[in-house]
Amino acid sequence: MMDILTTARLRGTERQLPYAGAITPSEAYSLLRQDPNVLLVDVRTNAERDWVGRVGIPEQQHAAVQWSTYPGGTPNPAFLDELARAASKDKVLLFLCRSGVRSRHAAKLATENGYANCFDVLEGFEGDKDAEGHRKTVSGWCKAGLPWIGA
Repeated sequence: MMDILTTARLRGTERQLPYAGAITPSEAYSLLRQDPNVLLVDVRTNAERDWVGRVGIPEQQHAAVQWSTYPGGTPNPAFLDELARAASKDKVLLFLCRSGVRSRHAAKLATENGYANCFDVLEGFEGDKDAEGHRKTVSGWCKAGLPWIGA
């Protein structure tokens, strides 16, 4: 576990990230399997989880805390309150979104509000688009072959 977090923290330092670090989907999954005190925070909208799919990990190891709401994509005004209900400030938090943008914002805001161990899951759940505009084929949690439950 320490090797994964050390590597993720090193990425954070190298990239001058405003949170603890960055972790690949495969590293995140390994860490979740090794330590029941690590929490994956899925910041995608409820609609995305319902229509696209969810991570296939034990329920107690992940929380759904929307960064923005659907429809409209407006910021979730209850984000910090929902995060506080999901996790203590000393827990290791792995933030996941569709492609790795919202999760960075969530990790930054959480860090600014006293969460000491926030990590962005690089590539996100679906990853980048391929030449035809489809996701899940180039990068991300799904492309890495990690467990997920389809919609």
